[in-house]
Amino acid sequence: MTVPSVSEEDFITIWKQTGGSARAVAEATGTRERSVHQRRRNIERLRGEPLISLQKGSPDKAVKLPPGRLTTDIPDGIVLIGSDAHVWPGTLTTAQRAFIHFAKELKPNLVVLNGDLFDGATVSRHPAGMWAQERRPKVRQELEACQGFMDALVKASPGAARVWTFGNHDARFEARLAALTPEYEGVPGFALKDHFPEWTFGMSIWINDDVIVKHRWHNGIHAVYNNAVKGGKTIVTGHLHSLKVTPWTDYNGSRYGVDCGTLSDVDGAQFDYCEDSAKNWRAGFAVLTFHNGRMLLPELAQVCGDGEIEFRGKVYQV
Repeated sequence: MTVPSVSEEDFITIWKQTGGSARAVAEATGTRERSVHQRRRNIERLRGEPLISLQKGSPDKAVKLPPGRLTTDIPDGIVLIGSDAHVWPGTLTTAQRAFIHFAKELKPNLVVLNGDLFDGATVSRHPAGMWAQERRPKVRQELEACQGFMDALVKASPGAARVWTFGNHDARFEARLAALTPEYEGVPGFALKDHFPEWTFGMSIWINDDVIVKHRWHNGIHAVYNNAVKGGKTIVTGHLHSLKVTPWTDYNGSRYGVDCGTLSDVDGAQFDYCEDSAKNWRAGFAVLTFHNGRMLLPELAQVCGDGEIEFRGKVYQV
């Protein structure tokens, strides 16, 4: 009998750290790729939960994908998608607490934070309000608040794969540094992902090749409609904070444009630039369920009061 080169727990850790690349796991464990695939199947069978493979797009790979694209297959399972958390120090919002709650209760295969988790208030190109500059958190404070939220998610759903798709606010972190100190490119800590090693970063993630999750594409009131019609696939975005599902059906079948809303407080201080205008925004997140490789009708969880969120016909206290 062949003795495994690493323990089951170490194998799972290496698998997640490499994004499920059989070649990378084989190199790290000193085994063959065929052995890696066999052990993955054994662990999945024994534990009753899948080990998700997240393949990164890169120009130097044999199978060339656009840079920043991640891909995965989920025949059966749940994907939890939250967006636009704009995390600031202090108490978590109702939507953020609910997202953690359902990360534990639904046991998702994959958790996606679909951009703008980091707000970047003090590195924004937008001017602060008349007295807002003093109360805006510093970058360090925002990073620590983001890390606290993300740590809670990891603890709530330790078996899930974790992806962070870049948003325009997230880009502020590196854009400011690149503009002011380009000589420090590549120094550890100067990239946002350096501060979140348990998460896989990308511009988009494609699930089963027919569902795309990315921070943004079209803008305006008909954005998700245009995404579905022009993209030819189900497309899940954030950015606009609108929390809605729009179907489109043609000769190819049905697909959906999904806006996963915001995990922030729609009236939070982060948005003082809105000048107290009415906002067609809704706090909440999206839940995708896959069965036999097919995505079922997308579901939304929506904040309906302070500490309350509605989902599948019930109101939950969080």
